[in-house]
Amino acid sequence: MNVRPLRDRILVKRLEEGEQRVGGIIIPDTAKEKPQQGKVVAVGTGRVNDAGKVFPLDVKAGDRILFGKYAGTEIKLDGEEYLIVREDEVLAVFEEKGREKEKAREKTREKETKKRKR
Repeated sequence: MNVRPLRDRILVKRLEEGEQRVGGIIIPDTAKEKPQQGKVVAVGTGRVNDAGKVFPLDVKAGDRILFGKYAGTEIKLDGEEYLIVREDEVLAVFEEKGREKEKAREKTREKETKKRKR
């Protein structure tokens, strides 16, 4: 099913986090907090001001975002859970360049670890 949010709304799929542990105790699913990160699935056309001019959104489909704990409205489409949020409820967009640098650092650490083991 194709869904296009209206105006300044964004359709988000929550990103699942790893298993949470506190002091070696596994937290049951019912006590876990919902993740505050998600991937943008679809975006609306943009905000409209009083004069009728449309301002495009800063986020685009495929972006990884951070949103508030109680932001948006949860919906279910084709058995999948999604969240519809307004653009002003988005706190941050993760930059891909930062992720590339992080991956490069991890590879460098792995190489150094392998050298030390030899």
